[in-house]
Amino acid sequence: MSGGPAAARRRSVEQHRAEVLSLLAAVEHRIAAEGAERLPVDDPGLLGQVTAETLSTDGPLPPFDNSQMDGYAVIAAELAAASAEHPVRLRLGRATAAGAAPLAHEPGSASPVMTGAPLPLGADAVVPVERTLPPRFPALSRAGGPAPDRDAEVAFAEPSAAGRFVRRAGEDLPAGSPVLDPGTRLTAARIGLIAAAGIAEVPVRRSVRVLLCSTGDELAERSAGGDGGSGDAPLRAGLIHDANTPMLAAALRAAGASVGTLRTGDTPERFRAALAEAAPGHDLVVTTGGISAGAFEVVREALSPLGVRFAPIAMQPGGPQGLGTLGALAGADRGGAVGDAAPGGAPGAAAAPGGAAAGIPVLCFPGNPVSALVSAEMFLLPELRRLAGLPAERRRERRPLAHAVEKPAEKHQVRRGRIDADGRVSLSAPGSHLLADLAAAELLAQLPPGPAELAENTPVEIWRIDD
Repeated sequence: MSGGPAAARRRSVEQHRAEVLSLLAAVEHRIAAEGAERLPVDDPGLLGQVTAETLSTDGPLPPFDNSQMDGYAVIAAELAAASAEHPVRLRLGRATAAGAAPLAHEPGSASPVMTGAPLPLGADAVVPVERTLPPRFPALSRAGGPAPDRDAEVAFAEPSAAGRFVRRAGEDLPAGSPVLDPGTRLTAARIGLIAAAGIAEVPVRRSVRVLLCSTGDELAERSAGGDGGSGDAPLRAGLIHDANTPMLAAALRAAGASVGTLRTGDTPERFRAALAEAAPGHDLVVTTGGISAGAFEVVREALSPLGVRFAPIAMQPGGPQGLGTLGALAGADRGGAVGDAAPGGAPGAAAAPGGAAAGIPVLCFPGNPVSALVSAEMFLLPELRRLAGLPAERRRERRPLAHAVEKPAEKHQVRRGRIDADGRVSLSAPGSHLLADLAAAELLAQLPPGPAELAENTPVEIWRIDD
């Protein structure tokens, strides 16, 4: 487990993270320069977005005095002497339904009023119908209908008070007051408040647009019945299901990004052509696979000539990493013509749009699913959450190990684990292909370079991934 020349050449996690953040600064500047997006308040995509400006209402909320209950609008002073032994009787007035214009209230009367309806002008309280005698409404007419019987009365066996069961105009929000501050994440309740305030369009921070690319001839097509045999059909020999695309797409969206996906085969020409067509319009390209030390590493072969740098870092899993900005994808390949083949094999199909992809930042992660997701957690997702207005960091704790652990002394190891009944950290095996362990994990344990053995009860930093 000792280091050596290769270990000495590896960059540290901190050095790589600093380079990633420097690269992503261009994404932040681009989003800031483009300004806010405006979404309709009933847009399904509004949930989870973050406000870009202060939202204010011109008028009060509620916009008028209205009834909190189905009942009778009254002048409270007229019921001051009401009791069960000596109920006060008032003449039945005209009814007001929700959505109607407010009516004038006549002294000495009780005006039926429905929940949410304007309080009749001159009344100052509402008595719920259940507290009157009889405890139900008589036959009523809507506004414009026949006047109530002049002999009809309503009895009240208890006093009321001015303002009781009345929602005053501006009680929720006074006119001109802020509805939401900038940087507020939109929940269902907040969207409801915006709609109630009469705001039709909501300025939100533009999400980071990420193109997620997966490569590999070993990946089965996901359409049922295809040659690859995904879905319920058996896999053809030598093929595997693509876990990275749905897994990382979900993680990116949870971090506030919008995600496009791209699948290509294992030839540099096909990959560059597909990327030239798909990358324009995105803020960031993320690739998985094709960057290790194998003989057929398509991403490394395709992007190295365009200025993307590939080098190992002192981390396990996730040692192979690449980053940079895309050079001109069309006609810029010093190792061969970039536009030779489009994704489907048509010669030259991607040559025209390729230049539009130049300058887009790109991050290249390993292809093993655990390595890919750990890389995203370590270097990308915190910054995406920050740009989206979300808490950037995972919840962090220090807890003792439940057992002794061996680790590479020269690497920062990230281990999956759970918290046992004693509150200690129990770690699973370190293999980068063990996706079931990651799916069951509650935490990522951060084991920095240092001793190759950690004793039981050694305190370690953990990042909670179960919330």
